[in-house]
Amino acid sequence: MTTTAKLSSLRIAPRKVRAVVDVVRGKKVSEALQILTYTNKAAALPVKKLIESAAANAEKAGRDIDTLRVKTITVDMGQTLRRFMPRAMGRAFRIEKKTSHINVVLD
Repeated sequence: MTTTAKLSSLRIAPRKVRAVVDVVRGKKVSEALQILTYTNKAAALPVKKLIESAAANAEKAGRDIDTLRVKTITVDMGQTLRRFMPRAMGRAFRIEKKTSHINVVLD
């Protein structure tokens, strides 16, 4: 039986979140949380909270947390916020603030 949790519209670019997620994919939940605690990246804290949330969902369903593994964890592109920065001679450059959607499946 699998347990899922998802996080929508995290204000960190997907490319940066994937670097953190790739480290914990396939690991036991306790080991993944230990790794994320000492990972020095901004995306580590939201990913850690998401895995803890999925583990809490599994515990609520009566599963043993010690046997759970991170089966799949995916990062998808979310909505992009577009902002404009004024430049020289009346021009404007577009700045894209990217967001991420993260899905976790524990098994």
